[in-house]
Amino acid sequence: MRWVLLVATLLSWVLCFTRQGAGAMAIWLFAGIVGAMGTVLAFVQARIDAHAQPEIMLEPFERRADHDPAPRP
Repeated sequence: MRWVLLVATLLSWVLCFTRQGAGAMAIWLFAGIVGAMGTVLAFVQARIDAHAQPEIMLEPFERRADHDPAPRP
């Protein structure tokens, strides 16, 4: 989805700078600015999801067992 947003944003910038009428240029400029913000947020969300911790909650006794040293004989 983020790649589709990037392509759509770039296309709107191209259309903005190739239009000769002020109204069409303003519409495509607005679409380009909104698309740029959406694209940035989509890439940021993908990066956050890639580095996020899993949402599995361990039981307290399982966490304690991981931190306790092995019993001495």
